[in-house]
Amino acid sequence: MLLVSKSENGVIRIALDRPEIHNAFNDELIAKIIETFQSIANDKNARLVVLSGSGRSFCAGADLNWMKSMVNYSEEDNKKDSENLFEMFEVINNCPVPVIGAVNGHALGGGMGLVSVCDFAITHSKAKFGFTEVRLGLIPAVISSFCMKKIKESHARAWFLSGEKFGAPTALAMNLVHEVVEPDEFESRVEEVVSSFMQAGPVASREAKKLIKNIENAENVKDFTCSEIARLRVSSEGQEGMNALLEKRKASWYEN
Repeated sequence: MLLVSKSENGVIRIALDRPEIHNAFNDELIAKIIETFQSIANDKNARLVVLSGSGRSFCAGADLNWMKSMVNYSEEDNKKDSENLFEMFEVINNCPVPVIGAVNGHALGGGMGLVSVCDFAITHSKAKFGFTEVRLGLIPAVISSFCMKKIKESHARAWFLSGEKFGAPTALAMNLVHEVVEPDEFESRVEEVVSSFMQAGPVASREAKKLIKNIENAENVKDFTCSEIARLRVSSEGQEGMNALLEKRKASWYEN
């Protein structure tokens, strides 16, 4: 249901593993994803997460059999169920280390939420995307806040309302994904992206993600940002990085 592995250098690879139903999620998979990312948040040795799907699809959203069981849910039951789904996206979004979305195939419905909470998303030219909820008489409510931070209102109006599927170039143009490559280049390019992210200082990587999250709520932006860089300049990692630059060598955390 969920394949998880961690390498010695702190790269954690997570794959949704329900290829027979295009990695659609149900309550069990949602709970497992929440548990896994909560564990990562407490793992001081974690450096990076790569999120992908098994088989040809990334994620087709909600499992139809799971949705069938909801037909007779009360409104209160549906709200509780949706809160668990929101928590899944939120825990990924709040992951303290970078999350790379290796979008290896189609991402539809709730799968679009998973793409949106990745810090960097790469896909291939054959992948299809879509906010397909309205074609089921529903709306992409739970994922909307996460997706709209990426795609903004204009694209939300176009695609939330139509439910039409679109290709990778459109996903790139709306900032849902950051890079599109050909299918035969996909796996090698994912590894290049991982290697690139691993050149960042482990502490600096986490701190940069916190900066992005906290800057909007800073009461005094000047004081906040200047204090942050001053703190990191005198840190052991900051000192190592600056000394490495001055001495024209690679910093101690660099991957070979």
